[in-house]
Amino acid sequence: MAAQTGLDVLRTRTIVDCDTMDEEVAKSLGPFQDCTSNQAIAYGELSKPEHGNLIASSISEAKNILFRFPGLSLEDLSVEIAMVKLALKIAPHIRGYVHIQTNPYYSYSAEKTTVNALRIIQLFQYLQPGFEQSRICIKIPSTWEGMMACRTLEQAGVRTLATTLFTLTQAVLAAEVGCTYVAPYVNQLKVHFESEFTDPNKLLPLCVTIQKYYESVKAKTQVLPASLTSTDEIFAMAGVHHITIAPGLLKELSKPDSEPEIQSLFDSGAPIAVPSSPMSFVDDEAGYRLAFTRDLGGASEEKLTQAVNIFCDMQDKLVQLMKSGEA
Repeated sequence: MAAQTGLDVLRTRTIVDCDTMDEEVAKSLGPFQDCTSNQAIAYGELSKPEHGNLIASSISEAKNILFRFPGLSLEDLSVEIAMVKLALKIAPHIRGYVHIQTNPYYSYSAEKTTVNALRIIQLFQYLQPGFEQSRICIKIPSTWEGMMACRTLEQAGVRTLATTLFTLTQAVLAAEVGCTYVAPYVNQLKVHFESEFTDPNKLLPLCVTIQKYYESVKAKTQVLPASLTSTDEIFAMAGVHHITIAPGLLKELSKPDSEPEIQSLFDSGAPIAVPSSPMSFVDDEAGYRLAFTRDLGGASEEKLTQAVNIFCDMQDKLVQLMKSGEA
């Protein structure tokens, strides 16, 4: 009998998703429930030489339908088409949602984010008629405006994930607007781009707090930690609703290990501070903004700003990729 892997053991506690746009990862290391992505992951995947034809076809299709989307640039539409094409390749190899993140340049506009999300849904139908909308989840940065877009979308039957989430305040609002998932970033985003940087305030305990709070208020929203940097961090989350894991860590977890050492915060006897009564921000924008800006003396708001900036940088790189493909 083959030795179990850390991934095997993790799957007995938590639903495991893959954080990639690489079809081979979903095929070889599955089964996975969802497949998550963002502009950085899309850029990493589309930069591979084998995707030259996919980029060319995305640009060609964008030219054909650009007239449908006044005010949108050819390159931005090409990026969205390319991301949807990658998601469609992965969809047959997973059981649940494929996740596409909205353009980060729209992070502070509820209207533009909503329009972007609905356009992504349209692009799935354009590229693969009949693809089930029920298998698409739209990732949206957890700004106030982003979560107002989530409310509109969820009411319209579009599933959403509030990403780049760093506080209980954001998580409370995400549940109130009906998000399907929240993705607390255990490590701030720059750990993946600055090799010398280690996050001094990893948010593993926050994930436990959010899940326990959701249970206490009977929220439908599920907790899906992201931005993990080690197998120890992953095992510390065993017991969370969902977890999304990057390819390198999935490979580590897939090695045979007769006794993977799982030390989960969900098993710990340490007290987790959960609000004793339900909190509400959905009708109190000023109260929300103040609570968020005061969290950790402004450090949490800084993490969100940093994440939006990094994703905008990645969007710029994707646009340049499309411009190169046009040449």
